[in-house]
Amino acid sequence: MKRLILLAALTAPLYALAAPISCKVVAISDGDTLTCLTAERAQIKVRLAEIDTPEKTQPYVQKSKAALSALVFGKQVTLAAQAKDRYGRTVARVTAGGQDANREMVRLGAAWVYRQYSKDKSLLAVEAEAQASRRGLWALPQADIVPPGEGRKAGRQLNQQGAGSKGE
Repeated sequence: MKRLILLAALTAPLYALAAPISCKVVAISDGDTLTCLTAERAQIKVRLAEIDTPEKTQPYVQKSKAALSALVFGKQVTLAAQAKDRYGRTVARVTAGGQDANREMVRLGAAWVYRQYSKDKSLLAVEAEAQASRRGLWALPQADIVPPGEGRKAGRQLNQQGAGSKGE
């Protein structure tokens, strides 16, 4: 009996992710992270699935955040949850007024397709079209168009080099 209860407790979050979640967006952290409240007043931190947006130190970060805000802030949205990330955020596709916010962020040139985690291969065509049209971040000088993953990797390398030189 204890094993059955434990199994139910461990699998409950998986079932919770399967059902769409309706909530109102109350905060935008950056171009791919938002906070919403359910009707029960439960707060959910959401990481938009399959896309990535500029980091705080990269060009276009504020415009990306503003694009997401224009799409969803203050609106009732539906979350199609896919997972929980290592920070406890719900990773989801977000729909507002029938519009897929994740796809729209890519179409606007406010986000890259997060190739490492993307399941929707059609997003690549949307990104290619935004790039060809030089929309959003694709209009930046070429040197400033650095995918966030590469920016994070470079930042980690700089941090490691700085940490190594402190003791010398």
